[in-house]
Amino acid sequence: MASFSVTKPHNFAFSFLVLVSGFAMFVTSFQFEVGSRRGWIKPTGNETETYDDWATRNRFHVGDSLYFRYQSDSVLVVNSTAFRNCITSNPISEFDDGNTVFEFDRHGFFYFVSGQPGHCKAGQKMVVRVMAHQVAAAEAPNAAPSPKENGNGEDDWNSFNWGPPSLNSTVNVSVASYFLTALGGVLAILYLLM
Repeated sequence: MASFSVTKPHNFAFSFLVLVSGFAMFVTSFQFEVGSRRGWIKPTGNETETYDDWATRNRFHVGDSLYFRYQSDSVLVVNSTAFRNCITSNPISEFDDGNTVFEFDRHGFFYFVSGQPGHCKAGQKMVVRVMAHQVAAAEAPNAAPSPKENGNGEDDWNSFNWGPPSLNSTVNVSVASYFLTALGGVLAILYLLM
């Protein structure tokens, strides 16, 4: 009768490989650069897409982050009412360092506006929908739909599918994911050599 023992080196190596491979799926996250090359700026009216258009074309998950690059401006995280009415007086969070990284710690809607007078009303605002579950790596991700008003004052979202996200945003797989994948490969080779 076969028995499992962690004292045998190859059983331990195989068990460790399985754990590392499983863990690597959970440490993958992405960082999206808001506004791409132009950054987080007041729209001039000549842009081909709004910040909301950009957010709609991407799919966000818990653990992903947004990178805001700006000068003489700020990023405010607000509620849906403040977002709709461009109210900047009582934000949930406020950032003004010029290089803000905001990490999503839950699923749902996140509302961002500029703190500079007139910028929000000019279109420097964005709503992001963070999905509840990670998409399997083999599947092509769908875009996050835009929110809409459902008539009773609560947020809703449009289920129209806009297709896969574009490649114009900065998408960085975390270093930890690469490291764990490489470590898993080394352990697999060591296991085969035992």
